[in-house]
Amino acid sequence: MSMRWKLALAILQIDNMEDALQTMEKADKLLLNAEIGKLLEEWVGSLKGFWLQYDEEKYLLILDNNALREIESKKLNLLDKARSLDIGNTIPLTISLGVGIGAENIAQLGEYAQSALNVALGRGGDQVVIKEGSKLRFYGGKTKTPEKRTKIRARVIAHALSDLIAESNRVFIMGHKNFDWDCLGSSLGLARIVHAQGKEVYILTEKDDKVLVKMQKSFSSFQGYEDIFIFSEQAKKLLTEQSLLLVVDSHKPILLVDEELLFLTKKTVVIDHHRQAGELLFEPVLVYLEPSASSASELVTEIIEYLDNVHLEPLEASILLAGITVDTKNFTLQTGARTFEAASFLRRWGADPLLVKGLFRESLVSFVSQAEVVKNVKILYNSIALGVYSHCSEKAQLIAARAADILLNIEGIEASFVLCPDSEGVVVSARSLGEINVQVILEKLGGGGHQMVAAAQIPGLSLAEGRKKIKQVIEDYWREERKEK
Repeated sequence: MSMRWKLALAILQIDNMEDALQTMEKADKLLLNAEIGKLLEEWVGSLKGFWLQYDEEKYLLILDNNALREIESKKLNLLDKARSLDIGNTIPLTISLGVGIGAENIAQLGEYAQSALNVALGRGGDQVVIKEGSKLRFYGGKTKTPEKRTKIRARVIAHALSDLIAESNRVFIMGHKNFDWDCLGSSLGLARIVHAQGKEVYILTEKDDKVLVKMQKSFSSFQGYEDIFIFSEQAKKLLTEQSLLLVVDSHKPILLVDEELLFLTKKTVVIDHHRQAGELLFEPVLVYLEPSASSASELVTEIIEYLDNVHLEPLEASILLAGITVDTKNFTLQTGARTFEAASFLRRWGADPLLVKGLFRESLVSFVSQAEVVKNVKILYNSIALGVYSHCSEKAQLIAARAADILLNIEGIEASFVLCPDSEGVVVSARSLGEINVQVILEKLGGGGHQMVAAAQIPGLSLAEGRKKIKQVIEDYWREERKEK
């Protein structure tokens, strides 16, 4: 009979030490390090634990399991204490903590802690992730993800990706089901990178995909796109041991066009901007997961910037720009300096803003449907809009998402949630102006996304049951937020 290790092992990493130190005087820098040590001494000491700094920004913590569960009930206020440190730093300090418990030996405990830290960093940092066996628990992650990625990392990823493509005989690109403009734009950008190396490339799609149907006329007269879009059955026949799979704009297998392909491919690369929902269920050879980016199209555009042999066509540049535009809601949400730099780069390659605007045009029926959602919306806590689109149709999810966008234009509304039915249950689209973290709320329902843009699918529920459930998680979040403030 195996014994469970009774200690908890934690790895703490300061997310933004370099950024914080840049704005400080030399004497204050030394003082900040001392204050971090003092904070850990008090916090870990009160739990009768042990801590040790083993790198400039990393610390090892050993705690008793019982003490950890006690501080869990108090929501691990270490994050708040770190953010409140003010030693002349204009940028608040944020930390990530990966904790391993319930392992059978010390080696496994260390693996749990490192895995938990990787998940915390993949979700944008400023949070605690506890791994106990296969289960993960999350605390924090309610602040906006800072723009922490560097151009050096983008260049390294670009050249590593280029090398992997060179070693492959053919490349498959797979995004999430129901293409949106970001998924299509980033897929086309990656396809152009593969084309530049003279390799076969295919983009997996579903039959009658709405976005591709809209672009069918443009692609039919565009050289190089005659046979690029294939279905998963064809991909499996073409797949070999030398093939490379590029997963883009998602990292959750269940959301991809064909999750089975993940486990049939020897080499997989992930390029995504969504916050990591948990441990990756497959083992990619390269991961570029950056929740501070506006979109997958922005990440792919940056990669292209560092590859001299890649030349974008105006149509490709325009669809990449459409991906950035739609995910930032016309450059208003999740938009950093790098987002504008990417847009400028695409404009130089011939991206046409008028073409982008034309891609977003919708039918009168769709517009009226969105207006119907807005007309019957309910307001919770004077700041949260909850709407329902009750018709089950192919465009239900799109109408719900656009209605959620529109609701943010109402004065006083900080977040919006719109529900619609689908063949399996209920789908929720959520938007926020930043004060309310919709990603944390929908994570309780198995969803995810960003602080300001998120979605979830709730299987097996009627629309009325789904509405009751979303109201409950909003209420829980609101109660918890008020308690913390």
